[in-house]
Amino acid sequence: MALSAAPQRAPQEAPQEAPHKVAYGELRFDSGRSCLDLLATTHPVERLDDVDRLCAWLAGAGLVPPGTPLPDADQDWLAGFRELRCHIDRLVGGELAGRPADAALARVNALAAAAPPAPRAVRHADGSLTRALHGAPGRAALLAAVARDAVELLTDPVARSLLRRCEGDRCPIVYLDTSRGHRRRWCSSEVCGNRERVARHRRRAAALTRA
Repeated sequence: MALSAAPQRAPQEAPQEAPHKVAYGELRFDSGRSCLDLLATTHPVERLDDVDRLCAWLAGAGLVPPGTPLPDADQDWLAGFRELRCHIDRLVGGELAGRPADAALARVNALAAAAPPAPRAVRHADGSLTRALHGAPGRAALLAAVARDAVELLTDPVARSLLRRCEGDRCPIVYLDTSRGHRRRWCSSEVCGNRERVARHRRRAAALTRA
């Protein structure tokens, strides 16, 4: 008796690459700490490419209230934050890999020694309070705020234990995994996570084709 043909499986529809919520070159503030958000400005392109972008990053990271004038911001500020970013990258990477980066640590400590911007509360006509700063902050004060965040992160055993590097292909972003169960794998589920799901589906489809 002839065997009946096995029922054909309908091909699964491939996951579609979702529109990126993080646009190419857009600033990101989803790593969990301002010092890690600074590291994220290198990927996938240089995001701190001019002084205006640096000022936007400072506001987005919460280092200055939105609309705070930064009249002294210039190319030296840009160079300073890129330099700090490099030192924090070496320091965090060294901690994750178990390779102390003492030269970077010394530089971050030195920058953290300056006084950060002094906050003040401003009362509005409706009685509400908002955060402002005592005058326009200088370069050293803002660098100190980020450097201190790195120092506090890496000297806090609980926070340090939550450091993760994104599992996305060629993604260098480091973040704090505060997810339930601490099972977060990607810097962004919509970007790196979605790419991995698409790639996994394509590998399965290719394997079925070869079978």
